[in-house]
Amino acid sequence: MTTEPAQLALDWAQAGRKVALATVVETWGSAPRGVGSQLVIDADGAMEGSVSGGCVEGAVVVAAIDAIAAGKHAILEFGVSDDEAFAVGLACGGQIRVLVQPVGDGLTLAILQALADARAAARPIGLATDLATGSSRVITAADAPDRFRLDRAGLEEDGTFITIQNPPLRMIIVGAVHIAQPLVGMARACGYAPVLIDPRGAFGSEARFPGETIVEDWPDEALAALKPDSRTAIVTLTHDPKLDDPAIMAALRSDVFYLGCLGSTRTHAKRVARLQAAGFTEGQIARIHAPVGLDIGGRHPAEIALSIMAQITQVLRQAR
Repeated sequence: MTTEPAQLALDWAQAGRKVALATVVETWGSAPRGVGSQLVIDADGAMEGSVSGGCVEGAVVVAAIDAIAAGKHAILEFGVSDDEAFAVGLACGGQIRVLVQPVGDGLTLAILQALADARAAARPIGLATDLATGSSRVITAADAPDRFRLDRAGLEEDGTFITIQNPPLRMIIVGAVHIAQPLVGMARACGYAPVLIDPRGAFGSEARFPGETIVEDWPDEALAALKPDSRTAIVTLTHDPKLDDPAIMAALRSDVFYLGCLGSTRTHAKRVARLQAAGFTEGQIARIHAPVGLDIGGRHPAEIALSIMAQITQVLRQAR
């Protein structure tokens, strides 16, 4: 597994190495690497990561060594020619702007440790860096909600560059039914770690879901252990209130960003009545997407799974 650049910078610095962290802060045209891409460099020129796919890495390393020696940040600008861009798999060139920060006053060990602690605790965190001074500070999702939701680093109008470190996305699927089979693959392709919950061994079997994480507990018990959070989507697919309802109730008491439930409009009306009887408010119940998925006219399991994945993506990425 590749170590995250901030974690690697912390590890190298704690080992006594003089270190700088280079970050792409702006791009124009067909730049080889996106905004937020990072490269870790030490004073001897060792490096890990990438800010350009290889075409300007050497110049960044030289500038980083100079920045480490001077103890001052630097802003670098590079034009990537068409030939250089083609060598790293692009059709045409572009420009990139790179921030180089020596680990020290502006980017402290305490800040790198805070990033490491947040990653270990699966807690969202970000950095706001003043490009004029090279000084970074820790921020939370409340400071830049749209950037956290979109997982998007970027430069603010005041010259502050924001990087985002979110916990991994998870999708918890209740009911190892036929729709779940294509859905787990789509979830993984979209960057989610899928987990299946089904106490019925005949459904949640290794033969039907090879290599998948399958929890055979009752949904409320399984969710209590999994601790769903704001980076979690939950989908219920069993059609059985004995299984779906406990999962839905647990999800409504959590911070999950998406809760979708399979079933017709009539089935959902009965579900709403049960939730109301259990004391859930109209606002809480309104969080449920039902019938689950975007209305794309899907009929086959893979088409229904596609509509679910599309709706989850829409809810995650679009402004609320």
